[in-house]
Amino acid sequence: MDTFIQQILNGLVLGSMYALVALGYTMVYGVLNLINFAHGDVLMIGAMVGLSILNYLGVHYPGLPGYVQLGIAILGAIPACMLVNIVIERVAYRRLRNAPRLAPLITAIGVSILLQTFAMMIWGRSPLPFPQLLSSDPIFIGGAVISQTQVLLLALAALAMVGLVFLVEKTKMGRAMRATAENPRVAGLMGVDADKVIVATFAIGAALAAVAGVMWGANYSSIQFAMGFMPGLKAFSAAVLGGIGNIYGAMVGGILLGIIESLGAGYIGDLTGGFLGSNYQDIFAFIVLIVALTIRPSGIMGERVADRA
Repeated sequence: MDTFIQQILNGLVLGSMYALVALGYTMVYGVLNLINFAHGDVLMIGAMVGLSILNYLGVHYPGLPGYVQLGIAILGAIPACMLVNIVIERVAYRRLRNAPRLAPLITAIGVSILLQTFAMMIWGRSPLPFPQLLSSDPIFIGGAVISQTQVLLLALAALAMVGLVFLVEKTKMGRAMRATAENPRVAGLMGVDADKVIVATFAIGAALAAVAGVMWGANYSSIQFAMGFMPGLKAFSAAVLGGIGNIYGAMVGGILLGIIESLGAGYIGDLTGGFLGSNYQDIFAFIVLIVALTIRPSGIMGERVADRA
């Protein structure tokens, strides 16, 4: 039972990061029917910017508490990622809104490669150590262990998800997003500025990716220029699993994917003597994704279009 609780906690931590990135995918798809495959690299930019801020604080303000430094890093990474994503939308995607589906897809892959190349030129190709800012003393839950960094990650992810739901369902901007997702032309006739809504959608998705990027570095203590590819791919898979275009589906898909991956690496790895352990943990999530979409192609919550962002 202790092992089960530990794997569930690990899965919740991992799934929370997937969910934060998956929300960016599903929001953009809900409004534009566009898959922004560069979104995982926005997470990487957030981690890199956050590390640069932490290095600056470490040199000039070494006495700041770890929580304060991490908070400043997140607050600094958010506008940087928002700016990057807004530029991507304005330069790469805006002219392709009415283009065939293949054109924006190829463009997104090209933007992803460009972001990785720019990051490699600025921060280098070698993995960079991310400082451990919070106490390493473990927190015991039954027989399972969780770190302070992971507790903070879970809290931030929960706050971000609740805040996003409130924004989409209770605010004027959220109503504009839902209207644009349903029918952009009719929304325009009702006074909704589709361009502003789309820019806001990209900015919000980037803010969530920035939080995930900084916390990814804090949790794993290492980042590098290509780190966004696999989290981005898994977050996209989570969005598809939950029902692409549905914000609740993105949350459920992200958490579920993280738990499946953690349980698969823990239990199946033990049953196979480590042959299918953590080094092969990616296959468990994708096997479940393939099976789930074979049974339900629209995803777990794909039919609830009223909740699309």
